[in-house]
Amino acid sequence: EVQLVESGGGLVQAGGSLRLSCAASGFTFDDYSIGWFRQAPGKEREGVSCISSSDGSTYYADSVKGRFTISSDNAKNTVYLQMNSLKPEDTAVYYCAATRVKHRLWALWVHSSEYDYWGQGTQVTVSS
Repeated sequence: EVQLVESGGGLVQAGGSLRLSCAASGFTFDDYSIGWFRQAPGKEREGVSCISSSDGSTYYADSVKGRFTISSDNAKNTVYLQMNSLKPEDTAVYYCAATRVKHRLWALWVHSSEYDYWGQGTQVTVSS
């Protein structure tokens, strides 16, 4: 059974930090790149970051560049999203997802339709 399980969400004050984890199982982890998405109430789901399984390249939305860092521990089949300098506008449910896309990942990672598997999400709330 394919599973992506997010953890690490919570309530934090503006300026604080959280580290999200995405634990994968049930598929060949090395064949899939992992992305993080978020969805705030009343808004569309948006791509936050992605890490390539091919070469470890990382991609970020402009809104989080310089504040968020994605990393992967292949031995643990886990991807992390370190979120620093959090802002109230970062409040959302955060999802991790897996995609087999390799060609043009730099352009396609932001499109949720390119992902095959999704986690259930974890809530991140940033208070002002």
